Amino acid sequence: MRYFIELSYNGSAYHGWQNQPKSISVQEVLENALSTLLKMPISIMGAGRTDTGVHASQMFAHFDFNDELNDAIIFKLNSFLPKDIAIHAIFKVKEDTHTRFNALSRTYLYRITLAKNVFTTKSVYYIKQQLDVEKMNNASKILLEYKDFQCFSKSNTDVKTYYCNIMKAEWVVENDELCFTIKADRFLRNMVRAIVGTMINIGLGKINVEDLHAIIKSKNRSEAGFSAPAHALYLTKIEYPDDIKL
Repeated sequence: MRYFIELSYNGSAYHGWQNQPKSISVQEVLENALSTLLKMPISIMGAGRTDTGVHASQMFAHFDFNDELNDAIIFKLNSFLPKDIAIHAIFKVKEDTHTRFNALSRTYLYRITLAKNVFTTKSVYYIKQQLDVEKMNNASKILLEYKDFQCFSKSNTDVKTYYCNIMKAEWVVENDELCFTIKADRFLRNMVRAIVGTMINIGLGKINVEDLHAIIKSKNRSEAGFSAPAHALYLTKIEYPDDIKL
């Protein structure tokens, strides 16, 4: 039987989601915990790969197990896991359902603080300079006009296509924070952080809004802006078809 796990994690202590040869990952910690509790080797597959230091308020992974699991496994797993990983649900799905390939969309949030805050230094990116939010939102609308985002992709990646369908891209000021929400069917490695860095440069007046067209068409990572720090990026939502659950 195939099970989905819904979880969240603070990525500060991890080298991303995916297993690494010499570095600790969220996937490794979760696999070890499941294998111990279920008394057999358990391999899990995540819905995506978050980079080192990136957080997730909603992540899904799947694994296969032959016996029925009840809600008690959630309590046991949470007791066994470190405090920066939390399990919210475990449920059965159709046996051919895949957390990565069956996902309809993924949503990320990037948080920038406009005022120095000693309590959010590890979770929000502090920028001292004034940002032009209107320009940044105008630039966000340009993203919706394109599909090929190679200019925002990490170099030497193994993807077969750089096409992504961006469904939403918007900056909103909430109290002392400037929040960027972006939703797409898929994302390239480092894509969101590269987009945010480019948008910050636009907000600072270092890049003109209309220059974003040429940057995207160049398909060249060096033409885009810097990669915004990972500690302020959150995977917030993954959507699936309604009929995957048993």
